This record gives sequence, structure tokens and C-alpha cells, in this order.
Amino acid sequence: MKRYTLLLLIPFFLVSCKSMPSAQGQSTGRVDVEAKLKELNIQLSPVAPSTASIVKTVRVGNMVYTSGHGPDKPGGGQIFGKVGGDLTLEQGQEAARLTGIALLSSLKAEIGDLSKIKRVVKVFGLVNCTPAFSQQPQVMNAFSDMMVKIWGENGRHARSAVGTNALPNNIAVEIEMIVELY
Repeated sequence: MKRYTLLLLIPFFLVSCKSMPSAQGQSTGRVDVEAKLKELNIQLSPVAPSTASIVKTVRVGNMVYTSGHGPDKPGGGQIFGKVGGDLTLEQGQEAARLTGIALLSSLKAEIGDLSKIKRVVKVFGLVNCTPAFSQQPQVMNAFSDMMVKIWGENGRHARSAVGTNALPNNIAVEIEMIVELY
């Protein structure tokens, strides 16, 4: 009788195991970031190791903090100038988007797989702008919208968008971010 009962329970056990979340996170809401990047036509850049006293990323527990990054162009160089003077709002938004790609490139170099990012937690954005320019949030929206397109609700984050009279080497935008890992 014990054998017969055990045989009846095996199919139930197999069905129960299939409905449980897997250890690889298939049922945890993870985003296939590589597929999202391809869908959005975003190509990450190789990251050179830091030679200064600072690093591009620091991991503490399940959090990764980035240093400020600038708007790296795909072919080299950066976007320079003041938004509201040398640059239009749209050019500032492109600078914010390119800065986001630079940040994602550094995060990938740190953690290996961007799908390990559970959520974007905090973003601090600096916009190099003229004193009369007041659309820093609209500049930073290009970055924030890209994070939401990649991670959905987990891409929504706390954010500061600050105007400043100067950034290193006259870059248009500098952004730092904090992400949480699975």
C-alpha cells in the first residue's frame, strides 16, 4: 500500500515543482536586458579600466554606485557645451541618453550581466547650462525614460536634475546612479 501511495504522489510532486519559482530567477520578474538593448538599438561601449584614484563603480552588498559619467559618443569623444546656449534642449537630451549608455557600459563591466539589476534606485543628474535655462528635468527625462523602457516599473527611480555653470571639460551632462542587484 505504501508503494502505491508513493507512486500516486510522484506526479503531484512533479507538477508542484514546475510551478515553483526557479533558482535562476525565471519567475522573479527579471528583464532580459540584452534583448531590450537590441530592441531599442542601444549598443554598449567597451570600458577602459580606471587609472586614477577613483573607480567607475563600487559594489556594496547588493547595491552598485557609479561615479559621474559623461555623454560618450559611439565613435569617440563627448558632447560639449552649455544647454540653452551652445546646445538645444534636444541636444541636451541626446547627451543625457548617451550618458545613460556610458553608465550601462560601466555597470556591465562591473557585474557582467545587466539582467542582474533588480531596479534603478537613485539618479543624480547635472546639466551644464546657461543661467536662464530651466529645463533640466526635461533634459534628464531622456535618461529616465530609457531606464523605464529597459526595466519597466523597476526602471523608475528617485532623481535629482540640477543645472550647473560648469562640468569637467565642458561636457553637457554628468550623471551618477545607484542600482540594486538581485
